[in-house]
Amino acid sequence: MVNAVINGSPISIKEGSTILEAAQAAGFPIPHLCYLKDINEIAACRMCVVEVDGIDRLVPACNTELLEGMHITTNSPRVRTARRTNLRLILSQHDSSCTTCIRSGNCQLQKLAHDLNIHYQPYTVKPEKSIVDLSSPLIREAGKCIKCMRCVQICDKVQDMHIWDVLGTGSRATVGTVTGDGRIGTTNCTFCGQCVTHCPTGALTARDDTQAVFHALADPDVVTVVQVAPAVRSAWAEQLGIDPALATTGRMVAAIRRVGFDYIFDTNFAADLTIMEESSEFLERFTHREEYRWPMFTSCCPGWVRFLKSEFPELTPNLSTAKSPQQMFGAVAKSYFAEKIGVDPHKIFVVSVMPCISKKAECALPTMKDACGDPDVDVVLTTRELIRILSSECILPNELPEENFDSPLGSGTGAAVIFGTSGGVMDAALRSAYHLVTGENPNPDAFSEIRRGKPWREGSFAVPGAGTVRVAVVSGLSNTRQLLEIMQRGEAEYDFVEVMACPGGCAGGGGQPIHEGQEMAEARGNHLWALDAASKVRFSHENTDIQALYKEYLGAPLSERPHHLLHTDHSAWDVPSRQK
Repeated sequence: MVNAVINGSPISIKEGSTILEAAQAAGFPIPHLCYLKDINEIAACRMCVVEVDGIDRLVPACNTELLEGMHITTNSPRVRTARRTNLRLILSQHDSSCTTCIRSGNCQLQKLAHDLNIHYQPYTVKPEKSIVDLSSPLIREAGKCIKCMRCVQICDKVQDMHIWDVLGTGSRATVGTVTGDGRIGTTNCTFCGQCVTHCPTGALTARDDTQAVFHALADPDVVTVVQVAPAVRSAWAEQLGIDPALATTGRMVAAIRRVGFDYIFDTNFAADLTIMEESSEFLERFTHREEYRWPMFTSCCPGWVRFLKSEFPELTPNLSTAKSPQQMFGAVAKSYFAEKIGVDPHKIFVVSVMPCISKKAECALPTMKDACGDPDVDVVLTTRELIRILSSECILPNELPEENFDSPLGSGTGAAVIFGTSGGVMDAALRSAYHLVTGENPNPDAFSEIRRGKPWREGSFAVPGAGTVRVAVVSGLSNTRQLLEIMQRGEAEYDFVEVMACPGGCAGGGGQPIHEGQEMAEARGNHLWALDAASKVRFSHENTDIQALYKEYLGAPLSERPHHLLHTDHSAWDVPSRQK
């Protein structure tokens, strides 16, 4: 332990702690903009400077170790003056159009300017200018960048993609793409959005597609259908100030219905459908091992698929051909459901509410038009966009009675809801694979050892009549790269591998609500596991609406119609680096 004095108060804390950590532990919060523990501790913003007795200059608290006997002042007149000057200099290069910024009210720079009582700007404001590329689902506005380098470090250290880089020197220094043209769409970005959720300002955002949805809702000739992903229900109310006890799925459905959609469905339905196809595909491969490459990878996460195709293209054939639940839903909505309600599928407008930015790119792929020739999913909204729509429509969800999803694409099982967290897809697939082989259900918690642990989890499970299945579960692209490299070196062998691009899975997706300094994936994931445990039906193959879909329309899993609607060719499109 190290003993020191902060603002006149003695403190004892573990050796190796920084001044910032020690001050926070002692109840003396220190403002900061660029700091992310263990990821970005470069003291670029200089907002966390403090006075240390015996040292003439102010020192940054975020990367200065607390030493025995230090006497520190965190908010002296000298410190306050330095912070205010530093912040004004940052603001002199910042587009402070806060009223029209997507992060207004949830911006660390805005909050800090308020907290430091900055109400005028003595310096000339010259924000950097750039062209905003709206063709990309991930948007960067250079004029709002404060050069904190969080995006660079998150992309390098957590996702290992190295899309962002520091360009120029001195006053011309800026953050840009490694391609140098400033266009994200020309890079191999996976659109995971982790840079967005860790940006302290509005410099990085998801493309806003809400107006396209409002136009469809206002068109009397259009039938609007919305699906809501599993992970959305664990986060949708976080920034609406709703008591968690009131933030139920039923109240979320009621709020969305007030927006004006004709039909509100649950992506859990399509998750159960995905399990039927993916489990069947795995068993087909597993029982004909010599005909396939190993292991089989899940294909639900478009960020992961983009990563594989750019970084390990030789492994693309290992992907399951099953579409993601989002895309399966769109295909079924514009075929089976259109027939069921007697509507021209070209008049159906499918909206997805997803915790993900990469889903915006997925729905635009040329291979996702199998139902009627139109895109199977027309628009993808993030959880944050859903929140903005509810706010703009003056909807108060906490005052609404609970409502159910519509039928028949609104039902789901416990196995489906855990698709929103790392390990959930594998867990659900193994439950149904076991049943498909044995005709009996396993204990729904038989595969719980793959639910927790970092950076990845492994397990071997005996399936009577099939053999022992070796599985792995991983989330976060840096972890994924390590796992794939270990496999390529022959140090590990698996039969089935689940990968999610975002750390913790979809619950921590790039489209989820942003909480400065908090990683929410684990808490949201725990909520989804709890929903599964409380479900009356915990096996995808026991979803009666799924059973009816196969009986009335699809036939058997992997048969001709499911193959056309629910499966895809991952080699039919290329990432930018591999385009001719």
